[in-house]
Amino acid sequence: MLVSERIGQFFVNAGSGRDRLEYTEYGAGNHWVVLLHSQLMTRRMHQPLARSLAAEGLHVVTLDLLGHGRSDRPSDPLVYSTTAFAEQVVALLDHLDASEAIVGGTSLGANVSLEVADLAPERVRGILAEMPVLDNAVEAGILAFGPLMFAARFLPFTVDGVRALTRPVPRGIVPFWAGIALDTLDQRSEAVAAMVHGIFFGRIAPPTRRRREISVPALVVGHPSDPIHPAADAAMLAGELPNARFVRARTILEWRFWPERLNHEAAEWAQEVWEITPPTSLSPPLRSSDKTSRRGPRKA
Repeated sequence: MLVSERIGQFFVNAGSGRDRLEYTEYGAGNHWVVLLHSQLMTRRMHQPLARSLAAEGLHVVTLDLLGHGRSDRPSDPLVYSTTAFAEQVVALLDHLDASEAIVGGTSLGANVSLEVADLAPERVRGILAEMPVLDNAVEAGILAFGPLMFAARFLPFTVDGVRALTRPVPRGIVPFWAGIALDTLDQRSEAVAAMVHGIFFGRIAPPTRRRREISVPALVVGHPSDPIHPAADAAMLAGELPNARFVRARTILEWRFWPERLNHEAAEWAQEVWEITPPTSLSPPLRSSDKTSRRGPRKA
């Protein structure tokens, strides 16, 4: 099923001035889903999932958080934190006139979704959290992103040099996930140093006591053999959230390269949360596992 796609923008004051954020809408209607990307990645990583969910009657928005993708990239570390990112999501909902939405994402996006539920619980219909980064991931996160922060700050030519090599490559001539990898390498040294610093030295998610108070429905997806996003963190979060369903991915690559099963899990859960009937044109559902006011098109 083909769905409409529209690019939009809005502005926030994150503390460094008036910053521009860019997003893409898929589909239409009042059954909103906001998808948030991983750290250093862009909203385009969720394009396949967004199209799949929109084809099943949901109105999906993917957002480039500040410092990522086609949004502005200030060089002040004080503007970067999961709490600041959550405020940007609430500003997006205000901009879209969406009273509430399912908010979800991958890695950093999953943590920001929890922050939105803590910051503005009345705006969150449900949480879709893939690979949350919590207590069991701290050491691996430091090992993965600490050297990047050091290189971006003290050896900026390394980050800027990679950007100079990858930016000219047309994304349309390479496979989709190769293009996402190129997007991820398109970093600016000052901005990436500030962003990693801000995230490292702020809170990465609401504390356990606050997470246990998040009562909205949640779908938590964990990966096996993923050191930066341990399945133990996802399972722990599913146990903390009082209304959560846990789904274990078969591999860390399943939702990227063989997405049908997890796309179906996400769509079925989101339809339950919004209490909507799937479109009759859909093909028969895949077998599930681990089950434990309409708006017109927005102009870009």
